Amino acid sequence: MMNFIKNFRKDENGAVTVDWVVLTAAVVGLAIAAYGAIETQTDLLSKDAALNISNEIGK
Repeated sequence: MMNFIKNFRKDENGAVTVDWVVLTAAVVGLAIAAYGAIETQTDLLSKDAALNISNEIGK
């Protein structure tokens, strides 16, 4: 039993897995935030372009 506990304390595979999960979650979170910002700005840009085009056609 003592050997199991010593080996368990020395084994770092679980810690490395947790690190990768945290890093992956951070990257996914940043990607979602970037997508939200890009989507909002793209929507505003397309609405502004449509408004300008309709104003030019109406002249």
